[in-house]
Amino acid sequence: MPGAVAIGLFCGLIPGPVQMLGALLCAIPLRKNIPVALAVTLYTNPLTIVPLYFLAYGYGAAILGDRTAEAQVAPFEWDWSLYALSAWAMNLGKPLAVGLVALAVTLAIVGYFATELAWRAYIVTAWRRRAARRRSTDWRSR
Repeated sequence: MPGAVAIGLFCGLIPGPVQMLGALLCAIPLRKNIPVALAVTLYTNPLTIVPLYFLAYGYGAAILGDRTAEAQVAPFEWDWSLYALSAWAMNLGKPLAVGLVALAVTLAIVGYFATELAWRAYIVTAWRRRAARRRSTDWRSR
């Protein structure tokens, strides 16, 4: 289960509509739960993709130590020409690419360990309930 969650979280940040295909292609050779891996990719959707990409860009800029993008987005200095838009998009390239990979790896690691911890807690609780049920059944049968 934790491996499938990690795959889904990692592949959810693949650009374009191929997140589920990426999760499927990772889950099969790694022998992880395919439905879970596919379902977890759904955390990226039209409402969450923009904030996630902003977060990834900031993460990438922090990793690269890039402060030039902050200076280029000063208030009231927007130039809405096609050239300005393409130059702005090109400046996003390296920090966004590094940030997407770093965020995907971070989410996968955190998701793996959080799921592992939650799964272990669930199993321990289930075993304790089963043991308590058996003790109460054994007591009544005497």
